[in-house]
Amino acid sequence: MKWEEVQQMFPNQFVKFEVLHSEETENQEVIDEVAVIGPVSDEKATQELLNSRDKTLVYHTSKDQVIVKVRKNVGLRRKL
Repeated sequence: MKWEEVQQMFPNQFVKFEVLHSEETENQEVIDEVAVIGPVSDEKATQELLNSRDKTLVYHTSKDQVIVKVRKNVGLRRKL
Protein backbone atom coordinates (compact mmCIF):
# COMPACT_ATOMS: atom_id res chain seq x y z
CA MET A 1 0.00 0.00 0.00
CA LYS A 2 1.34 3.44 -0.87
CA TRP A 3 1.80 6.04 1.88
CA GLU A 4 -0.83 8.31 0.30
CA GLU A 5 -3.42 5.54 0.68
CA VAL A 6 -2.47 5.07 4.33
CA GLN A 7 -2.95 8.80 4.91
CA GLN A 8 -6.46 8.62 3.45
CA MET A 9 -7.45 5.55 5.48
CA PHE A 10 -6.00 6.78 8.80
CA PRO A 11 -6.07 10.60 8.74
CA ASN A 12 -4.10 12.48 11.42
CA GLN A 13 -3.06 9.53 13.60
CA PHE A 14 -0.14 7.24 14.32
CA VAL A 15 0.05 4.02 12.30
CA LYS A 16 2.19 0.93 12.83
CA PHE A 17 3.40 -0.67 9.62
CA GLU A 18 6.00 -2.91 8.03
CA VAL A 19 8.24 -1.51 5.29
CA LEU A 20 7.78 -3.28 1.94
CA HIS A 21 9.76 -0.98 -0.37
CA SER A 22 12.09 1.96 0.18
CA GLU A 23 14.78 3.91 -1.61
CA GLU A 24 18.00 4.74 0.19
CA THR A 25 20.19 7.76 -0.46
CA GLU A 26 23.46 8.55 1.28
CA ASN A 27 21.99 9.38 4.70
CA GLN A 28 18.24 8.76 4.52
CA GLU A 29 15.72 6.13 3.53
CA VAL A 30 12.48 7.20 1.84
CA ILE A 31 9.76 4.62 2.40
CA ASP A 32 7.04 4.52 -0.24
CA GLU A 33 5.27 1.17 0.16
CA VAL A 34 4.07 -0.31 3.46
CA ALA A 35 1.89 -3.05 4.93
CA VAL A 36 -0.30 -1.52 7.63
CA ILE A 37 -0.52 -3.39 10.91
CA GLY A 38 -2.96 -0.93 12.47
CA PRO A 39 -3.52 2.46 14.08
CA VAL A 40 -1.79 3.30 17.37
CA SER A 41 -3.10 5.65 20.05
CA ASP A 42 -1.12 8.81 20.77
CA GLU A 43 -0.36 7.59 24.30
CA LYS A 44 1.17 4.29 23.10
CA ALA A 45 2.98 5.52 19.96
CA THR A 46 6.40 6.02 21.59
CA GLN A 47 6.23 2.68 23.39
CA GLU A 48 5.26 0.86 20.19
CA LEU A 49 8.11 2.53 18.27
CA LEU A 50 10.67 1.58 20.92
CA ASN A 51 9.44 -2.04 20.84
CA SER A 52 9.55 -2.21 17.02
CA ARG A 53 11.92 -4.66 15.38
CA ASP A 54 13.49 -5.02 11.93
CA LYS A 55 11.37 -3.24 9.32
CA THR A 56 8.43 -2.30 11.59
CA LEU A 57 7.85 1.41 12.27
CA VAL A 58 5.34 3.79 13.83
CA TYR A 59 4.76 7.06 11.98
CA HIS A 60 2.18 9.87 11.95
CA THR A 61 0.03 10.24 8.84
CA SER A 62 0.22 14.05 8.90
CA LYS A 63 3.70 13.74 7.34
CA ASP A 64 3.85 13.85 3.52
CA GLN A 65 6.62 11.24 3.27
CA VAL A 66 8.12 8.59 5.51
CA ILE A 67 11.79 9.51 5.80
CA VAL A 68 14.18 7.71 8.14
CA LYS A 69 17.71 8.91 8.82
CA VAL A 70 20.30 6.21 8.23
CA ARG A 71 23.35 6.06 10.47
CA LYS A 72 26.15 3.85 9.25
CA ASN A 73 29.29 2.66 10.98
CA VAL A 74 27.96 3.33 14.43
CA GLY A 75 30.11 1.52 16.92
CA LEU A 76 32.15 1.73 20.05
CA ARG A 77 35.83 2.54 20.09
CA ARG A 78 38.07 0.71 22.41
CA LYS A 79 41.71 1.27 23.15
CA LEU A 80 43.69 -1.96 23.26
